[in-house]
Amino acid sequence: MKKKLQLKNLDCANCARELEEEVAALQGVRSASVDFMRQSLVLEYEGEAALAAAIAKANSFEDVRVAEEEPSKAKGVWREHRGEILSVAFSALFLVAGILVQELCGGSGAVLAVYTLFGQTHTLTPALLAAYALFAAAYFLVGWKILWETCKNIARGRVFDENFLMTLASVGAVVLGQYAEAAEVMVLYCLGELLQSVAVGSSRRSIASLMDLKSETATVRTAEGEKSVPPEAIKKGDLLLVKAGEKIAADGIIVKGETELDTKSLSGEAMLRSVGVGDAVLGGSINAGGVIEVRAERDYAESTVAKILDLVENSSAKKAKTEKFITKFAKIYTPVVVCAALLVAFLAPVFTADYVANLGSWVYRALTFLVISCPCALVISVPLSYFSGIGFAAKFGILVKGSTGLDALAKAQLAAFDKTGTLTYGNFSIGQVHGERERALAVAAAAEKISSHPVAEAFAHIATPYAAENAKELAGRGIVCDIGGQEALVGSKKLLAEYGVEAPDLGGGTLVYVALGGKYIGCAVIEDTVKENAREAVAALRAQGVRSCYMLTGDNAARAEEVARQVGLDGVYAGLLPDEKLRIAQTLREQGSLLYAGDGINDAPVLVEADAGVSMGGVGSDAAIEASEVVLMRDDLSLLPLGRRIAKRTRRIVLQNIVFSIAVKAAVMVLGLFDLIPLGVAVFADVGVMMLAVLNSFRTRVPFSKRGARPAEEARTA
Repeated sequence: MKKKLQLKNLDCANCARELEEEVAALQGVRSASVDFMRQSLVLEYEGEAALAAAIAKANSFEDVRVAEEEPSKAKGVWREHRGEILSVAFSALFLVAGILVQELCGGSGAVLAVYTLFGQTHTLTPALLAAYALFAAAYFLVGWKILWETCKNIARGRVFDENFLMTLASVGAVVLGQYAEAAEVMVLYCLGELLQSVAVGSSRRSIASLMDLKSETATVRTAEGEKSVPPEAIKKGDLLLVKAGEKIAADGIIVKGETELDTKSLSGEAMLRSVGVGDAVLGGSINAGGVIEVRAERDYAESTVAKILDLVENSSAKKAKTEKFITKFAKIYTPVVVCAALLVAFLAPVFTADYVANLGSWVYRALTFLVISCPCALVISVPLSYFSGIGFAAKFGILVKGSTGLDALAKAQLAAFDKTGTLTYGNFSIGQVHGERERALAVAAAAEKISSHPVAEAFAHIATPYAAENAKELAGRGIVCDIGGQEALVGSKKLLAEYGVEAPDLGGGTLVYVALGGKYIGCAVIEDTVKENAREAVAALRAQGVRSCYMLTGDNAARAEEVARQVGLDGVYAGLLPDEKLRIAQTLREQGSLLYAGDGINDAPVLVEADAGVSMGGVGSDAAIEASEVVLMRDDLSLLPLGRRIAKRTRRIVLQNIVFSIAVKAAVMVLGLFDLIPLGVAVFADVGVMMLAVLNSFRTRVPFSKRGARPAEEARTA
């Protein structure tokens, strides 16, 4: 069983990783994936007991709670973070006031007390007492929550997290008598956490805009009159009334009225689409004109908008190797640096002239080492970069199912394409007919009525007196059925040969052979048109580093080679059955990372086998869409090189964040060990690295083309 739980109060990327590990370790839980960006937990579990245990574990994890419903609309930065903003602001005010009092008046006034820490003598005056009180106010106003979480986590056996690091560093500074720096640690850390929360909230809101595809309600016409229902209640055959400005709740056919549709949210296409009676429309489209009535052709759960929402909601479940590496890195890294800091603090002074006199200095250096070692910059910026890249691609109608899909798309070295519906439109028409024209067409039309293959559409308008019985569709070959008590074969010449029927070789083109009662009766030549942007898309992929491009098709060699010539491919593998397609794909993968684009049921095995499977969301079969890593909602091949550009930039930014974060932290650690920077600077450096990494991750959403260009325009010009 699978279930998605909505979480709240999950404000720490490292905590999300720890929660995921703890839930996944529960008995009966097969897998767990915590999405920090969307604050959700996707579970695969064996029974209700496992689900209850997972919910209990989530509810007991820090302040995290399982929410009863989907999160409400964003409230804005001030309304959402008012408490944190005020706490950090007042803490910063108390800190600055304390520093001013200490520097300007600290040495004046009567001596109240003298105390010694690690060989250092401190004189306490009224002014210093006031300064220390201000530091304490600054510290506890923002730090009480961190201290409390640290105590709770230690009690539960969870020690090495950022709360522990900051508590250890700040308490250590207090023990050393560095009260101002102890307050600085807490104030700067909480400021960084606040900025991180605001940045993540911005990214959450950007991806949440995709959720606006879903209608709140739908108006269904029934025998009792109009009724408002939730979209989930829509069934195939329901009659939907859609007024101007409303969203179409489910895929269907217009049965009354005409209008213009805004499909930008679905496809990235900015131009309005004119539709009328008989036209197919997709759920999520906005009615920009007159009132229309739509007959639902699918249940809501099977509609385009439901599939998009499902893909977006579950895109984080598949994590790239880089993302998994950072998760493992953070898990090992924190305990290692804590142990290293302890060695620096208590072992290094052994090699000095006076252990006790130098102990305070080395403890201080170790605290600086601890502060800068916090892995927040890596833990949040890497998944945030992937998340932003996925969201940016979705604006153009490129749906990527996870960071694995982005990485695979970026690293592809070879590309292979199906022909029909991918390189060509798949809007077939009947050309020349050989043999007994009328009889062959009538038999073919009867058989093709049961087929979902695009070629079947060419026979849809042909009237036939026959009815097919006991029909069976053989992927990549054709249809076998009974017509008038005789066995009928409709498909490739190979199909007829399998059943011992001889047929003439009629050369190139897409050919549909027809046999009845064991005798060949005719053959229809099916005409198709190459997509006008297919050649440009292939050329763009080559320019982006794809070495070779091939076609894998079940069509005959002559027609396939003609299409390949028009598109500019390097090679053709024609006349393939699904298992043969799979075998060729496996061979190609030996030469490098493979990208495969297809749309049919017979493409599903290859889409799974390929490193980057890309399906056509409009004409593609459910099996192909399910098997692929990337879905092109507009069936526009120009989206493929655009998606690859987004993927390559995302991967580049991820690597930049990793290298930058580790390099800066390593440099500051060294400076701290040599006592060249104070504790406050180390905290500032840690917060600064995190914020720069987060801001850099937002570059995944910067348009490629000139400022102000619409997404659809960028897709065409990329």
